[in-house]
Amino acid sequence: MLEVFKLPDLGEGLTESELLSWKVAIGDTVHLNQVIAEVETAKAVVELPSPYEGVVADLLAEPGQTVPVGDPIVSFQTALEHDDAATVPNTASGTAVVEEVEERRQPTLVGYGAEVAQKGRPQRRARAAVGAAVGAVNSAPQAGGVVVLEKPRDTGTERPRSTPPVRKFARDSGVNLELVTGTGPAGLITREDVEAFLKSAASPENANKATPIVSDRETRTPIKGVRKATAAAMVSSAFTAPHVTEFLTVDVTKTMKLIRALKEKDFAGFRLGPLTVLAKIVSAALVRHPELNSRWDEAAGEIVVPNYVNLGLAAATPRGLMVPNIKDAHLLSLREMSGAIDDLVSTAREGKSSPEQLTHGTFTITNVGVFGVDAGTPIINPGEAAILAMGQVRQQPWAHKGKIKLRDVMVLSLSFDHRLVDGEQGSKFLSEIGAVLEDPARFLSLA
Repeated sequence: MLEVFKLPDLGEGLTESELLSWKVAIGDTVHLNQVIAEVETAKAVVELPSPYEGVVADLLAEPGQTVPVGDPIVSFQTALEHDDAATVPNTASGTAVVEEVEERRQPTLVGYGAEVAQKGRPQRRARAAVGAAVGAVNSAPQAGGVVVLEKPRDTGTERPRSTPPVRKFARDSGVNLELVTGTGPAGLITREDVEAFLKSAASPENANKATPIVSDRETRTPIKGVRKATAAAMVSSAFTAPHVTEFLTVDVTKTMKLIRALKEKDFAGFRLGPLTVLAKIVSAALVRHPELNSRWDEAAGEIVVPNYVNLGLAAATPRGLMVPNIKDAHLLSLREMSGAIDDLVSTAREGKSSPEQLTHGTFTITNVGVFGVDAGTPIINPGEAAILAMGQVRQQPWAHKGKIKLRDVMVLSLSFDHRLVDGEQGSKFLSEIGAVLEDPARFLSLA
């Protein structure tokens, strides 16, 4: 029988994904939970496992296509089991039809939340080259249990036909293929068609039209993916939560000495730096200052205080700003924190962060110091109460034990939601972080 797999919900608030590549082809035999495709959401690149065992009957989306959640992307021809279907006579035609029995199946791999089994006869996409041959009505079962469409899908709603290289060229050039007329076989859009469109768009008579334009003087890039999601989130946060930012300059000379000592002994082979130590200190401090770890639930009219710390780390990646988080960070030792940060940041930069890693954060640290910046006013990650920015560690004259000496100094910038955090609470939290950084050995558990 024919089973259609629809694009599932890949994360909170995501309504669409871009299909990057297929890992299977029509006619391939696939197993349950075998990776069949890679898709890119506004948050991460996700591998899609197959919810069925069988043979790939049709690929209903192409690489480069943006697919709404719930739209079909692939169909499978699966074995028709006696437990799943029954054959009954059709008195009108003298033939047999298949009565499908609803079966609920859940994928065993983490990554999507929608139930994937379909009920009834699915609609297959009519391809432009064969759509006319399908016929208006044909509901009889075919060999192998495949059910032919009752009528072809409306080809007027299909996306323009092209090849993956041409789609990439058009996407990089800022061209909407729906505006391009294809001159290839069966209306296929070629690279020459896209180039001709670009020349036409740049002509004086089209200069004032709302069309993507690429010229020697400027490049217009469509706002999409991570950049679009980040912009929407930051605007929402900036204009919803009343931000307050406080700054604290800290002498971190002892922290830097401790890091150097640990690298030589207990942390050989581990990546250890100021961010790791700060993450450990912050996670513990949030347990004592839960208001910095809370969130404002507007719909319920409640302030929610989690009994855990999911520590987010803002990471600059080729795809844009990502904020994966370490689950239950308050339970980790310094060594465990080091490994968790290394894994999380590496995965984010590769674009492989899972939806679970990118959701349910409770507090965020952003390290602007790696770019040579001393301080900033960070914007709170939506759904959280506060964010802490750490600046670069640099030597500067500092009053120490009655004398002026060169010391390692860092600026901390704490932004918090004034609906959730009072000035006193934010100031005490920031002061405690600074005090521990000035003398970390008395606090840190190094197990």
